[in-house]
Amino acid sequence: MGGMFGMGFNGAKKPKRPTRGGIVTALDVGSTKVCCVIARMEEPGSLRVIGVGHQIATGIRAGTIIDMEAAETSIGAAVHAAEQMAGETVHDVVVNLSMGHPRSHAFTATVPVSGQEVTEGDIRRAMAHARTLQAGPDQALIHTIPLGFSLDGSRGIRDPKGMSGHSLGAQLHVVTAAAGAIRTLHACVARCHLNIESIVVSPFASGLACLVEDEMEMGAACVDIGGGGTTISIFAEGNLVWTGFVPLGGRHVTNDIAHGLATPLVHAERLKVLYGSARVNPADEREMIEVPQIGEDERSGSGTASHPRSFLVSIIQARMEEIFEEVRSAIEQSGHARLVGRRVVLTGGASQLPNTRDMAAPILDKQVRIARPTRIAGLNEAHGGPAFATVAGLLLHAVRNPTELMVTGQEAVASTGLIGRVGLWLRENL
Repeated sequence: MGGMFGMGFNGAKKPKRPTRGGIVTALDVGSTKVCCVIARMEEPGSLRVIGVGHQIATGIRAGTIIDMEAAETSIGAAVHAAEQMAGETVHDVVVNLSMGHPRSHAFTATVPVSGQEVTEGDIRRAMAHARTLQAGPDQALIHTIPLGFSLDGSRGIRDPKGMSGHSLGAQLHVVTAAAGAIRTLHACVARCHLNIESIVVSPFASGLACLVEDEMEMGAACVDIGGGGTTISIFAEGNLVWTGFVPLGGRHVTNDIAHGLATPLVHAERLKVLYGSARVNPADEREMIEVPQIGEDERSGSGTASHPRSFLVSIIQARMEEIFEEVRSAIEQSGHARLVGRRVVLTGGASQLPNTRDMAAPILDKQVRIARPTRIAGLNEAHGGPAFATVAGLLLHAVRNPTELMVTGQEAVASTGLIGRVGLWLRENL
């Protein structure tokens, strides 16, 4: 079962991807930017980027669409720019999901097999117990990931068919999100004359892009520090086993700078990029920076204030420490902290602040590395950094799951739906 990611959603199988001449299009709808990447399949499992477009996100806050018209404009502009570069017109996209509070659910089902050899029917009966999962009336199924089986208490079995025992167990990882948020995302994308081919939760995509195979197999966490929040994914034995979210990100750092230095947000972002760091060092005390003040006339020369760089960095450091403390707490409470072991991989735009790795390691008490997407050819320096991890992961998910079915945004996690989808997966894969 290792490496078997997200499965069926609407009970009707889609054509194998990539379609239309081997074209795959990924759309990352984030809080600070919207990014569209078009890639072409060169050989099985290999993609080359042929078009990239990105736009400042408007109408989106903390991963939630708050203004449909503004969000539509951002999405449309990003897709159009990618189409112009690629010389292609796209109709279907693989899109990420940050909104709707995605949640992980662990479930184990056990059925008797009477000491006989395990059959496919026994496996289906074990999976059918998933009907007892109560995820809420307005929760839609995003991913169902079989993690493995157990037989008479022996865990870690990937394919139990033909084995003999008395009690068969199945372990599932189910990811759900608010159905209303997914319907909103579908409607917004549809207004851009696009069809959502599949949905992937953001932390899943980031992990696929940034973790190497050994990390996925041996156990590691991927922490993506985005603009509106920080997503966490934990992988083990080749599978996604848990996802989490911390509602703090790079935009909160920028807001802190704006308040602390009494400067407009646009200048706060610029100061963060030019002079920011996650940790103060002694040299910062001696370096002075000019900070434009809110409401002052910058052209007169009297509208700026002079501060030591250490003041700026201390503001950033306080918020970054809070983010990593929240990440540590989330991992500890996930129930999967043991699987993470000693390995955490950081990505996302805010991870690019100098000294972020040095700050994170003692707080998380882990070995930490900064990652960028490595498995997608054709991403240049500008579009291949940590800030583009999610969109790269969407492309990888499309390649690794060519027969994935689409969530409609209207289906709650219901017994018949989940059982039918698990059954479909079993018939095709066992």
